[in-house]
Order: sequence, then structure tokens, then C-alpha cells
Amino acid sequence: MRGYFAIGAEKISKVKNFGNLARTGHGFGASFCFTVASRLQHDDMVSDTSNSLTNMPYYAWDKPQDITLPDRCQLVGIELTDDAIELPSFRHPTQAAYILGPERASLSPEIMDMCDHIIKIPTSFCLNVATAGAIVMYDRIATLGRFAPRPVRVGGPVEPKPIHIQGAQKRRTPI
Repeated sequence: MRGYFAIGAEKISKVKNFGNLARTGHGFGASFCFTVASRLQHDDMVSDTSNSLTNMPYYAWDKPQDITLPDRCQLVGIELTDDAIELPSFRHPTQAAYILGPERASLSPEIMDMCDHIIKIPTSFCLNVATAGAIVMYDRIATLGRFAPRPVRVGGPVEPKPIHIQGAQKRRTPI
């Protein structure tokens, strides 16, 4: 897969959720993870069973203005708002840092203003931080990764094959 991505959260209150998010990010190949306005101790992250913070950089920024991303890296907020782009319609930037809000609140207005994009997972209510992050990271690798196309149906062809009917060539439409 081309490019890179990072995963982070603002004002995280549940260290276990961030540990799970970091572990999942590590599993999906995140280049780094980060927090804003929440200092975490590595020893507190018992849910991070892959020791992510020893395998990828972790940045702890005190306030939104402290965030320093690499050149051309786009900040993508994940927030359930009316005007956010729904994840299935979102084209992931090649270089992105995804940020989620706290468990019991939303991304701060300062972070929202800094974001290049705001996306949402099309659910009827907010999800757990680690779950939401995992869904976005999976969508990123599914759309930007180099995977074979999905079959049209289970056990079926990837693309409909032409069939001959009374001398004319037509395309079979799978059910």
C-alpha cells in the first residue's frame, strides 16, 4: 500500500480504549499513534498486548496547537456530525492522520477546524473509540490496499463473463 497513516485521539479518558486503538493501528500498519490533551503512561496500557508504543512512535501533544504532522499529511477527524462525509464515500488521502474524539464527547471545535476532512461511520449512534478507529483503518486498507477484486457472488466470477445467445454476445448479470 502506498503512503502512510497515523491514528490518534483527543482527550481520551479510558486508557484501555486507547491501548486497544494503538494495538489495532499497529496491526494495520500505522506509522505512529498520538493523543491530544491526554497523557498516557505506557505501563497503564494493559490492553495493548502487542506493545505498540515500543514498535511505533507515540506523540503526546498537550493541546491542538501543538500538533505537528509531516508535510502533506492530512488530518482526518472521525465524528458523527450531519455534514461529515460518510465513510463508504470517502477517498482516503495517501498521507493521513486520523483523530477520534473522547468517549463521552465530541472532537473539540479547535480540532474540527484543523481537520482537512471530517468523516463519519454511518451508524445511528457513536461507537467505542477503538471500534470506530478499527473500522476506519480497515476501510483504508480495503480501498487503498492491493487486493484482488471481490467476486460478484460467493464462488462466482470476479467479472461477469460474456455468453453467446442466438449469435449475439451479451453479458451475464449474476444474481
